[in-house]
Amino acid sequence: MNSTFKNEIHQGLSSDPKTLPSKYFYDKKGDALFVEIMNLPEYYLTRSELDIFQNKTQELIESFGVQKNSYFELIELGAGDGTKTKELLKVLDQENYNFDYFPIDISANALALLKEDLNTEIPNLNVQTQEGDYFKILASLKNSKQPKVVLFLGSNIGNMNDSLASTFIYNLGVNLQAGDKILLGVDLIKTQDIVLPAYNDSKGITAKFNLNLLDRINNELGANFDLSNFVHQPEYTQKEGIAKSYIVSTANITVTIKATGKSYTFTKGEKIHTEISRKYNDAILNKIIENTDFVLQHKITDEKEYFADYILERN
Repeated sequence: MNSTFKNEIHQGLSSDPKTLPSKYFYDKKGDALFVEIMNLPEYYLTRSELDIFQNKTQELIESFGVQKNSYFELIELGAGDGTKTKELLKVLDQENYNFDYFPIDISANALALLKEDLNTEIPNLNVQTQEGDYFKILASLKNSKQPKVVLFLGSNIGNMNDSLASTFIYNLGVNLQAGDKILLGVDLIKTQDIVLPAYNDSKGITAKFNLNLLDRINNELGANFDLSNFVHQPEYTQKEGIAKSYIVSTANITVTIKATGKSYTFTKGEKIHTEISRKYNDAILNKIIENTDFVLQHKITDEKEYFADYILERN
């Protein structure tokens, strides 16, 4: 049993209000459900950033400020399957830029699959996979003193509150040199009719994805959650610019978790907060980076201006 999982579930369900960490959405079933979500018509985020990588590739490359005859390191945090990044890598390779690609991920399996794909699709590309914690690996790469471009895509930073996001970017800066850049992919603030369906699709896949967390607690920690007593409930207001996901109890019930040796009571209508998804504009992002070593240098959006890839340069 994963003791960290057990402890964090106990801590979250013992707090007021109750919370559950979104990182635990991703077991084997959760991974498959999220792939489904990314392909849903309502889930615009992946398509929007892919639009940038497919149709504004040259603008992205120009924003890096790199020269073809000067070596640089292209580092990606949480590379996954590299769908979007491949669009960029192919053009950099075709145009004979001098660089190595360093995908970082906690999943050895994901990295192995990505390297295999890239060896087939871009055989000339030098791929140096890095398994583990972002900051530990960046600290080791820092010793090379080579110019670096760091990709952090998919609005993953939106799962942090603004204070944590600021600390995260500051810590990236500690591991980079002056002139190094971050390409930060973020979801832009939009109206509720566009954002909310992305977290509450008509097929109910996102609801299954969220409620699967309770199933995981049942399977791995010996809990007795009855999923019929809980529903998925997303909330979003344009003014706040933060989409929030909740699991809501539809009855007054008590759940026991064998691994923690505790019981947890839920009142009818009680919310368990599982995730935030921050939406951004220039003012919000500038506020987040004001106490870091970075300045906002460039902004590239998709055709509909739903999503932006910001280029931040380290002073």
